[in-house]
Amino acid sequence: MIRTIWVFFVGFFATLYYAGTTVLRVHFWRRNLQCACDRAARRWAETVLWAAGAPVSIEGLESLQTEEPQIVVSNHQSWFDVFVLAAHLPVRYRFVAKKELGEIPIFGKAWKSCGHVSVDRGNREAAIESLDQAWREVHEEKLTMVLFPEGTRSPDGKLKQFKKGAFVLAVQGQVPLVPVAVVGTGEIMPKGSLRVRKAPITLRIGAPIPTEGTTIRDRNRLLKASWDAIAALMGQDETFPDGDQAGRPEEALEG
Repeated sequence: MIRTIWVFFVGFFATLYYAGTTVLRVHFWRRNLQCACDRAARRWAETVLWAAGAPVSIEGLESLQTEEPQIVVSNHQSWFDVFVLAAHLPVRYRFVAKKELGEIPIFGKAWKSCGHVSVDRGNREAAIESLDQAWREVHEEKLTMVLFPEGTRSPDGKLKQFKKGAFVLAVQGQVPLVPVAVVGTGEIMPKGSLRVRKAPITLRIGAPIPTEGTTIRDRNRLLKASWDAIAALMGQDETFPDGDQAGRPEEALEG
């Protein structure tokens, strides 16, 4: 219980400080704003991980392209997945998340100002417009887009069915998919719990899955290849789940 109180205390003030200073920069000093945003996001995430006493080991960093656009697809067990990826992906990134994240006071303003994407799943036209705008920026500035294709956190830590949105985007942009597994965060703070426990975390980055020359008909193959790769990185023995997956780009969201 003491650890939980400490993490929430540190997390609250870290969010207030880093998001607040980012919002102030937006209004009063926009010079090098994007660099400041990237730096603030990393330090915010590092601070929360430090408070949780969660050491992170990393495998496969060489699989990431630092100067080319790409899509990172990750499993999703806990809110701590976001902290791990934000702190330790050595690239300039943009997260895709539900619109509710962008509505949090102060944090939401900083989130949007830094270029992360808030998508309204209830408004398809607005969602597609938001993704298209973000995708243009990703291509122009050679960024990394980060998505959780399960669409929400797994209640038991096992890899669930994927939505097709991330794979449609990868085909449209002809950019590689990078499978990523975050292991251990489900033990720290599983879905449905506010209690924070101490546990080690491993971030495993798999080999890129090329999409050059693919068409929209290849989206299911890319989805399965990504699911299999992430399951292997997690050490999960389950087989690929049957059943059709949702296919709209706006549905591949963090939750």
